[in-house]
Amino acid sequence: MAEKNKLELLGLTFQELTELMRNFGQPAYRSRQLWQGLYRERRSSLEQLTNLPLSLREQISTQGYSIGLPSIQKRFTSTDGTVRYLIEFADGQTVETVWMPEGDGGEEGDGSESEARSYDRATICVSSQVGCAVDCQFCMTALLGLLRNLSAGEIVGQILAVLNDQQVDIESQRINLVFMGQGEPFLNFDNFVKAVLLLVEGVGIPESRMTVSTSGIVPRITDFGQLTVRPKLAISLNASNDSSRRELMPITKKWTLEKLMAAARDFPLRNRERLTFEYVLLGGVNDSVQNAREVVELLRGLKAKVNLIAWNPGPEIPYTTPSPERVEAFQQALIRAGIPTFVRKPRGRDIFAACGQLKRTTDLVSIS
Repeated sequence: MAEKNKLELLGLTFQELTELMRNFGQPAYRSRQLWQGLYRERRSSLEQLTNLPLSLREQISTQGYSIGLPSIQKRFTSTDGTVRYLIEFADGQTVETVWMPEGDGGEEGDGSESEARSYDRATICVSSQVGCAVDCQFCMTALLGLLRNLSAGEIVGQILAVLNDQQVDIESQRINLVFMGQGEPFLNFDNFVKAVLLLVEGVGIPESRMTVSTSGIVPRITDFGQLTVRPKLAISLNASNDSSRRELMPITKKWTLEKLMAAARDFPLRNRERLTFEYVLLGGVNDSVQNAREVVELLRGLKAKVNLIAWNPGPEIPYTTPSPERVEAFQQALIRAGIPTFVRKPRGRDIFAACGQLKRTTDLVSIS
C-alpha cells in the first residue's frame, strides 16, 4: 500500500497555488510556473518541475507537499485497442479508468508500441468514486459498494496518468472525456465540478469534449444546469416505467421517473445541444418494443437522443444480452418516433472494460 501524502498539489486551483507561493515568500509568477508544470506539462514529481528553482522545490517538499499524481498499478489491453487501467491513489485505494482510441490505428493493428500510438482521437472513461452506492442491479461496480469519494485532484490525476502513459500531445490529439466510470459523479458533485474546471483551465480540455452521466440525482441535475462551465449531460434511463426502474435502479424509489423527467425538461440546453439518455438493454427484461414505445412517451417533446447499450456480461450479474434482432427492433421503434437513437458499440468487453463492467477484476484477465 502506498504511503498517504498529507498535502498534494494536484487538485489546487490557480488561486490556491498563488496563495501557497505567497506564503512561501515567492513572486506571483512562480504560481503560474507551478500551475503550468502540474496541469499542462503533467509533471509527475517535484524533481521534474525544473522551471522552479531547486531551493523552492526543496521548500515545497520540506513543507510536506507532493504532486500527488496517482500510479498505474496494472493495465489490460483489449483486442480492439481499448486499455483498462487500475489506478492507485496515495492511500492504496484503486479505481479503473478506460482509454478508448479511435481513428487510424484505433481498431486494428499488430499491437506494437508505434502502432498503438497511431490514432486520430481518443476517449477516456473517468471514475468519480471508489466503488458506487447507487446499486444498479446490472452493473458490476455496484458489487463493490461505496468506499469513498475521489478528490478533485484524484479525478484529474487519473486522466493525467493515462495521458502520460499514452504519450498524448494535448495540442494535436483530440481527447474526449466521459465521466461514466466507477461511481455516481453527482454524489461527489463539488469535487467533480472542481475537477472539470481544472481540466478546462489547466489541462486544456474544453468542456464541449466532456460528458457526465448520472443515474438521476434530481437536485444535482438542477444545480448542474446553472453552471457556467459544464460538460454535456447524459441520463441513465435503463427502464421505461417506474416499477421496472425501481427493480433495476433502486434510486428510483427516491427520485421517480416523473421527477427525473421534470428535471430533464427544465434543464437549460445550449444551442444545438441535446440531452443524452442511456438505456442498457437486458434480454427479456426491458428490451421489448412495448418498452420502446413507453420510452417514446417519456421523451416526447424533449430535445434528446438515445444511446442503446446491449448489456455487457459480468460474473455475479443475473442478466442476459439481448439478441441483435431485439436491439434493432427497439432502436427502430424510437427512430420511427423521430428520436435519434444509436447502438453503442462495446469497447473492451473482453477485458471487462465495457460499460457496467468496471470492478477491479484483476483475476479475470491477462495483463498486457
